[in-house]
Amino acid sequence: MGATAAASPPEFLRAAGHPLRWQLLAELATSDRHVRELTELLGRPQSLVSYHLGRLRADGLVSARRSSADGRGTYYSLELSHCGELLAAAGASLHPGLRMAPSRATPARARGRTRVLFLCTGNSARSQMAEALANRLGAGAVEACSAGSHPKPLHPNAVRAMRARGIDLRGRRSKHIDEVPGRFRYAVTLCDRVREVCPELPGAPVQMHWSIADPGREGGDDKATYPAFERTATELERRIPYLLERIRHEEDQR
Repeated sequence: MGATAAASPPEFLRAAGHPLRWQLLAELATSDRHVRELTELLGRPQSLVSYHLGRLRADGLVSARRSSADGRGTYYSLELSHCGELLAAAGASLHPGLRMAPSRATPARARGRTRVLFLCTGNSARSQMAEALANRLGAGAVEACSAGSHPKPLHPNAVRAMRARGIDLRGRRSKHIDEVPGRFRYAVTLCDRVREVCPELPGAPVQMHWSIADPGREGGDDKATYPAFERTATELERRIPYLLERIRHEEDQR
């Protein structure tokens, strides 16, 4: 028996190959979700869903974060970058000609800019940062805006974190959801609380949720809390390119 035939299946195939785990990955690819949602969407017992989520977490394909809206609940997120790396390695393990690079998401094709709305509670950090990053990475193909359910002043550490990335947020004003005009094709909630209070938006946009911790809730002065804002910016930098790729793909199908 040759070495290739004797090799065990690659890590990604072993982790994702179970039908229920694949369904979980597919659901989490569209939005962060908690167990109750997943059990309802898949029609499976919570104990079974939790077991397979645990397997996916152990393999690094899924991560979990305690809900900021309800400390008893947990949101699960798909680790897209890690999935991409493992999927690329899986092809190469079968044959060198199947080697591929993980997707480096490209902006939507310009046929009129796609409008995207980012929402969090205060519109003071996460959603402002996401708006700025999406507009830059989208290279003119998207028009990103942001708002909050209970606006409060822009946090100086959000300004600093974006300045480190060559983006100037100075002078930007926090806005209430009701102040944002027009219709959006996509709406992304970035905190668990605003997801629960988000009103019905005009035009019925495609809605998704990213459970991202509020960096402004960490205790201490601005210097002490700045690393939390850096972590938030880094997480948004990971997620937004994949959102742009999804937009590009879905707009091309229209």
